[in-house]
Amino acid sequence: MDRVETIRQLLSEAFSPTHLDISDESHFHRGHAGAAAGGGHFNVTIVSTQFEGLATLARHRRVYQAVDNLMPAEIHALSITANTPEEHSSAKA
Repeated sequence: MDRVETIRQLLSEAFSPTHLDISDESHFHRGHAGAAAGGGHFNVTIVSTQFEGLATLARHRRVYQAVDNLMPAEIHALSITANTPEEHSSAKA
């Protein structure tokens, strides 16, 4: 299983998201120290009811906890957008 699919599986199990988009942006970071060590750079957009009532920092902490076993060997950097379904719908309008 590749890294994106591994991240997808872990986040799906942890949050049962209504929307999940993961992109591997490692190719933009060639030559970066973290990339040289093998860790990838990923962008995650996740939408889940589990983020309701949580501040942004708390949401990000929960996402990091879900993928903790992949850091730093598989994931060097993770950019996160974590929204509730209502926030996601509002952003699309």
